Amino acid sequence: MAGELCADGTAVRKKLGDNTVRRRCGFARQFFRAAMRKRFITENPFGEMKGVSIRSNRSRDYFILQEDAAKALDKCPDVQWQLVFALSRYGGLRCRSEHLALKWIDVDWINGRMTMRSPKTEHHEGGDSRIIPIFPEPRPFLEDAWELAKDAVLAMVPEDRAKAHVFTRYRDANSNLRTQLERIFAKTRLKTWPKLFQNLRATRATELAAKYPSHVAAEWLGHSTMVAQKQYWRVTEADFAKASAVPEEPMQPASVS
Repeated sequence: MAGELCADGTAVRKKLGDNTVRRRCGFARQFFRAAMRKRFITENPFGEMKGVSIRSNRSRDYFILQEDAAKALDKCPDVQWQLVFALSRYGGLRCRSEHLALKWIDVDWINGRMTMRSPKTEHHEGGDSRIIPIFPEPRPFLEDAWELAKDAVLAMVPEDRAKAHVFTRYRDANSNLRTQLERIFAKTRLKTWPKLFQNLRATRATELAAKYPSHVAAEWLGHSTMVAQKQYWRVTEADFAKASAVPEEPMQPASVS
């Protein structure tokens, strides 16, 4: 339970989510373990506690159909917002850290690839960046953004050109992209889903895993196949439809001689 103060000064007790409890117990166990190493204490009261790892809440999973994504893209107010959404849904980028890290120098138009810098995984060996295809779905929006930016970018001296970001807006730490996306959805009358940006990324992870070898899909999105299985890949309605489809020419039972 956690306490919350109301405007009148009274305290209201609020039940914490299971993962929040696990996370805090894990922090406590780690804190006391460090205290034992420093010999501040002789015993860790959380040392024997099990099950403090975070578990994926699959009840909040949601698969965003391409038709719904198209409706949202149509209502985006400008090119940069279209690109934010397109790279989230069809590029599988982590919003907003990977969007804001993307520079024009990272876009390899000739080979159809982009270098994605990932602040979230840069502390892991080889996790500072990855190369992904310029998928056909977000490419038109990337081209539109380049058309608007290229005159200014090409006029820069090489040193400044190497620093030119694809996204020049929404760079303020206080920019709340989730709130703005909810406003876009209000215009489309689409139902908003839990974990707005995470589910866009997970949807793309699921699509890629269905189309390419699992190690390729995981590499492009910058996570391991184990993480993908636990947190991203889903069974979709299309999977059930494909598996239960009746063949045009049903298999005939083998004749018994």
